[in-house]
Amino acid sequence: MDYCTIDDIETQTSTPTLIQLTSDDGQEVVDRVVAQEAILYSSALIDGYLRGRYSLPLDTRFPLLRILAIDLSIHRLYTRRMRDEMPEVIENNYKNAISTLKDIQKGVISLQSENDSFETAGFNAEEYKTNKEIIDRLFGKERMFEY
Repeated sequence: MDYCTIDDIETQTSTPTLIQLTSDDGQEVVDRVVAQEAILYSSALIDGYLRGRYSLPLDTRFPLLRILAIDLSIHRLYTRRMRDEMPEVIENNYKNAISTLKDIQKGVISLQSENDSFETAGFNAEEYKTNKEIIDRLFGKERMFEY
């Protein structure tokens, strides 16, 4: 599964930059095959980190994975042209993406889509009861002196 699209990359970098990064024949259009290869690379890398923690392929597009895939794909495209002159921001975004993937792999960061609710994440509010009432949350001067 691809976690981002060519349009996502183009939006993040700009059309002229994407043309420069992908076009090998001096054409003035984005080489979609080259851009798609970068997306496949980023998706495979993400899946490699998530394998074992999540069931693959993921059915949902997680916003965080989309952002990571964009950063990884852009870095991959830059390595085609500017391996020795990599812009610092591109290199930092790549390092941050890898660090985030490691945190997801360790369980430090959990994936949740925009549409996930507590119920779909395995939490059902109706199953949890408390013996507290609204008055138990009030902490006036008198209540504070009890402690």
